[in-house]
Amino acid sequence: MNSISEQITQAVGIMFLGMGLVFVFLIMLILCIKLVAMKFAPLPQDKPTRTPDNEISQTGRVDPKIVAVITVAIQQYRAKA
Repeated sequence: MNSISEQITQAVGIMFLGMGLVFVFLIMLILCIKLVAMKFAPLPQDKPTRTPDNEISQTGRVDPKIVAVITVAIQQYRAKA
């Protein structure tokens, strides 16, 4: 029979082997995910198109027409209940 110190040494070796294998697997998984993400990444657009109908104007404020529409919609919803 092996002594307790030999068994502990063997257990620690197996533990580090298992942890090392998991670490290597996770690194490989991360690299594969990054490669797939680079391959299927969407192409960058030049500039986002802005139309006058956008909810937020160039100044960063909400269009008053949109506020009015939302206010009326909330009032109609509350009137039904």
